[in-house]
Amino acid sequence: MEEKKELQLEKSSKKTKGPYRNFPMVPRVVFGHGSFDQLGEILMPRRNSDEAPAIYLVDDVFTDSALIERIPMHGKDKIILISADKEPKTEQVDNLVTTIKEEYKELPSAIVGIGGGTLLDLAKAVAIMLNNDGSSALYQGWDLVHNPAVYHVGIPTISGTGAEVSRTTVLLGPEKKLGINSDYTPFDQVILDPELLQGVPKEQWFYTGMDCYIHCVESLTGTYLNAFSESYGEKALELCEEVFLGDISDAEARDKLMMASWHGGMSIAYSQVGVAHAMSYGLSYLLGTRHGIGNCLVFQYLEEFYPEGVVVFNKMMKKHGIQLPKGICANLTDDQFNTMIKVSLGMVPLWENALGKDWAKVITPEKLKSIYEKI
Repeated sequence: MEEKKELQLEKSSKKTKGPYRNFPMVPRVVFGHGSFDQLGEILMPRRNSDEAPAIYLVDDVFTDSALIERIPMHGKDKIILISADKEPKTEQVDNLVTTIKEEYKELPSAIVGIGGGTLLDLAKAVAIMLNNDGSSALYQGWDLVHNPAVYHVGIPTISGTGAEVSRTTVLLGPEKKLGINSDYTPFDQVILDPELLQGVPKEQWFYTGMDCYIHCVESLTGTYLNAFSESYGEKALELCEEVFLGDISDAEARDKLMMASWHGGMSIAYSQVGVAHAMSYGLSYLLGTRHGIGNCLVFQYLEEFYPEGVVVFNKMMKKHGIQLPKGICANLTDDQFNTMIKVSLGMVPLWENALGKDWAKVITPEKLKSIYEKI
C-alpha cells in the first residue's frame, strides 16, 4: 500500500503545471419563467446614443408572433428576421455586417440573438465582425480575433446546442465548417426563459437535445477530460436522461433541458467534443445537414467508440418514436465522400480528444468512408 502511494505521489509530481487555459464565461445570466420581459431593462444602460440601436436577430418562425410584440424597441432599433433552416454561413455574417454598417452612422449598442443555435451563432459572429476587419472566414479557427465584440445578448428559444454559453460560433465557410473560437465570442448577457421553449416541434426538440447528450458523452469519455469539464458534463448527462427517459411534466422538461444545455456547453469549455461532431461537420459542409440531426445520424453507428452512449441513445429514440432518415449518403460520388472526409479529418482537436495523440493511426479515410456509407 505504501509503495502504491509513493508511486502515485511520484506521478503527480511529474505533471506539467500550467499555463492553464484562462477561458471567459458569460458574465451575466438571468433564469426564470417570463424573464424575457427584463430585456428592455437590461439593455437600457448599454444604449450609447439614439444613433446606436439595438439590432435583434430573430428566428423567422416568430414572424407575426406574440414574442415579436414583446421585443423592447427603442429609437432606431431594428428586428431582422432570419431563417434557421440552414446552417449559418460566413457569407451570411458578412452580408449582415455590411447592411448594418451602411444603415447606421454608429456601431450598434447591442446585438441580440433570439432563437436556436443558428441565431445565437449568427449574433455572436455579427457582434465580433462589426468590430473586426475583413471576412468572417478569416477568423474561423482558434484565437484569431483581435478586437472585442459589440455588446451581445443571447436568448435561446430551443435548448441543446450550448451556443448560449460557448466560446465558439460555428460557421460554414467557403472552405470549411469551423467556429470562430475566441475570448470575445461568449455572450455578455444570456436570458434563459423556459417559457420560450413551448411549441418547438418534437423532432427538432429531440435532435437539438441530442446535441447536448452526444457532446456530453464525447466530453466525458475523451482524453481531455478533467474535473472541471467532468462536473458539468455529468450533471448535463443526468438532466438529459431525466428529460428523454424520465416521466416528468412538459414544464419540468423545459426547465431541465435548458439547464442541461447550459451545463453541457460548460462541459466542453475546458474539454472538447469527439467523433460524432467531427463527422457531422462533414455532413453539414457537403449536404447542409442540420447540426443536431447530423450528430444523430453519425452517432447511431459509433458503438465502437461510445458503446454505452449508443445504447442509451437508442432507448431515447425508441421512447420518443424517432425514426432517423436513411440513405443520406447512398448516391454520393467518391469526390463527395472525399470532401466530407477532408472536412472531418480537419477537426484535429476533436479527434485528439476522442482517441488521443495517435488518433490518425485509428481514423483513416477508409474508416470514415465505411461509416458515412451506412448513413
